[in-house]
Amino acid sequence: MYFIALATDYDGTLAHDGLVTAASLDALRRLKESGRKLILVTGRELPDLKHVFPDLAVFDKVVAENGALIYTPASEEERAISPPPPPNFVEALARRGVAPLSVGRSIVATWEPHQTTALEVIKDFGLELEIIFNKGAVMILPSGINKAAGLTVALEELRLSAHNVVGIGDAENDHAFLRTCGCSVAVANALASVKDTADIVTQGARGEGLEELADQLIARDWDLGFSRRNGIPVGTEEDGSEVRLWPTDTVLIAGSSGIGKSTLATALTERFVERDFQFCVFDPEGDYHDLKDAVTVGDGSVPPTLDQAMKLLEKPDDNVVLSTLTLDVNERPDFFADFLPELARFRSRTARPHWLIVDETHHLLPKQRNDTPLVLSMELPGTILITVHPDAVATDALGLVSAVIALGPQADEVIRVFCRETGLQQPEGLVAPDDDRVLFWRPKSGEAAKLIKAEKPRQSRKRHTRKYAEGQLDEAGSFYFRGPDDAMKLRAHNLMMFVQIAEGIDDKTWQHHLRNGDYSDWFRRQIRDDALADETAEVEADQTLSAEESRKRIVDAVRRRYTAPATAS
Repeated sequence: MYFIALATDYDGTLAHDGLVTAASLDALRRLKESGRKLILVTGRELPDLKHVFPDLAVFDKVVAENGALIYTPASEEERAISPPPPPNFVEALARRGVAPLSVGRSIVATWEPHQTTALEVIKDFGLELEIIFNKGAVMILPSGINKAAGLTVALEELRLSAHNVVGIGDAENDHAFLRTCGCSVAVANALASVKDTADIVTQGARGEGLEELADQLIARDWDLGFSRRNGIPVGTEEDGSEVRLWPTDTVLIAGSSGIGKSTLATALTERFVERDFQFCVFDPEGDYHDLKDAVTVGDGSVPPTLDQAMKLLEKPDDNVVLSTLTLDVNERPDFFADFLPELARFRSRTARPHWLIVDETHHLLPKQRNDTPLVLSMELPGTILITVHPDAVATDALGLVSAVIALGPQADEVIRVFCRETGLQQPEGLVAPDDDRVLFWRPKSGEAAKLIKAEKPRQSRKRHTRKYAEGQLDEAGSFYFRGPDDAMKLRAHNLMMFVQIAEGIDDKTWQHHLRNGDYSDWFRRQIRDDALADETAEVEADQTLSAEESRKRIVDAVRRRYTAPATAS
């Protein structure tokens, strides 16, 4: 369930001539029973609303006075989010013959053509007030207060995101809150301008249109439709047209090691933040430890807990990186198998996080794991799977993929492997991209693969910094200080351990590995840091350096790259 809430206008949408039919009330109750939240967004004042609609308790929140007042029916709590109107302003309107004139907690309301008089009084008093129209009604409110502002506050109290709200309305004052929602709907009797900007227009008018929407929402939530603002740009085609990912997508990002998969994922997290989408990164190797706009749970010494992650995700504005760097490689798939169902339960309640990024998917959802079908008993919408080895990923997981992004000179082979593993027919347009582009393909669209210029991140990244600095490299990838006679076997399973051992071993052992070029060789082959390897090779080749001098230069080079702040050069 993606659309977790319905926000509806009252007059002209839910109600006709101020009254709600039994059928419309029943539609609201069915939405409620489906697990969704209901929010009423109206220009009416609360006492009047309670009088005309005694079933107000069906709503979880009421945004009254065109956004100025938040009411919680269950507790009868009222919360004004803007100040009351100045008494002298109201008195001046009355003296100038503005009638009828209604005054609420924040709103002052009348009818056309009194907007002209209201504007004159606002100017005379130098007040920061706005006039909002609603099919002949004239509403005067503090600047910035409208239905969108009120809905935003109501959603904060419910801990929901506007992306997961379907909004429905009919008039001028509904524009603002409809634009806020992840899907906007206009009833058949709506103004033409509202219909023009809505994502969906119902066949039925007023309450019948709402009933129609309720049926569609319950029957086919994910197929209802999304506003363009729910799309995430992943790149552009040659003609400049934008390629987007959607909340329904399960995305595979694949390519050889070091080709830019994590860089693209980082760029996507920036697009998520720009559009107020919550995201969670499952980070087995600490690649995203310093990711901007996200809180990291777990590091190289402390394992994460599911409770920590879930508590952070409760707040829609919190993005989470779940780092399992400190866990043994064999422990990570089990931890992920526990995490995924927990996240699915959370998503069923909140529809968040909107996007999940799973790095090293071939380790976490491996083909040979027996319980993978059980772990994948749910679908994975809004999920990005990243891997070097798509052929090692569980076939059940690959079968969920709706978009493939293949990187590097072997990108065309990545899609061929994907098709072989899933039994899908290879698309047209399989060519190896250049350095600046990637292959993008939607397997179920029937379209050819296309070359696109992928999004670039604005933040600089240090590839695998945490993994190599604090992680647990396997035995084959570790460095061993053995000495000239193989008299010792001191294992450095990461760079910080390398530094600690290097600073403590005797000069003879240090010089033995230095003259053999072992340090630069390890940095190049296992750490895959050519710059560090080149700098180290220069030290190894300088015969004039003492053991102490060479040791200091190499240790400093490691620390400068792997323990300095991410903004350091």
